Amino acid sequence: MKQLQEKIMQEGKVLSDQVLKVDSFLNHQIDPPLMKAVGEEFAERFKEDGITKILSIESSGIAPAMMTGLVLGVPAIFARKRKSLTMSDHLFTADVHSFTKNETNEISVSKDFLKKGDKILVIDDFLANGQAVLGLLDIVEQAEAELVGVGIVIEKGFQPGGTMIREKGIRVESLAILESLEDGKVEFREEGTSL
Repeated sequence: MKQLQEKIMQEGKVLSDQVLKVDSFLNHQIDPPLMKAVGEEFAERFKEDGITKILSIESSGIAPAMMTGLVLGVPAIFARKRKSLTMSDHLFTADVHSFTKNETNEISVSKDFLKKGDKILVIDDFLANGQAVLGLLDIVEQAEAELVGVGIVIEKGFQPGGTMIREKGIRVESLAILESLEDGKVEFREEGTSL
């Protein structure tokens, strides 16, 4: 997605050969027109799949999930990392390890919102080691829902998550795939290049 790549080049900050900071448009401050375009792109890629719900994880996955749900006309659900007083039981849960934050969180989704037979599109902001996606897939499986695919805003193609998820036979659509962040430079994988 050219618009996203341009935004990454203009505003993304390479912090190391593993970390790209995009808090000016995705992870802290959100660029609504860009998120609208992201939602439209995911909706276009998955429009024939009969999706009934979008599933993401708080917090940075919420904006792209919401915009995708808006375009497709379906609800967007996000897995919570911390239980609130109103969410004490009747939950699907999974453990997710964050390498960026070096912590493991139990994520949860109310059983009221995911049902057997739902057709689920998982959306997240980044795919690096794949732990957040695996946690969401676990929740989809617990709900006996059907996974349609995974939509990722930015995939770190040099980390194992994308390959691991695809090797499970899961369709992954990434809008921008980073080939490298070496020497402080963002390099994108060419479209059509084998993953």
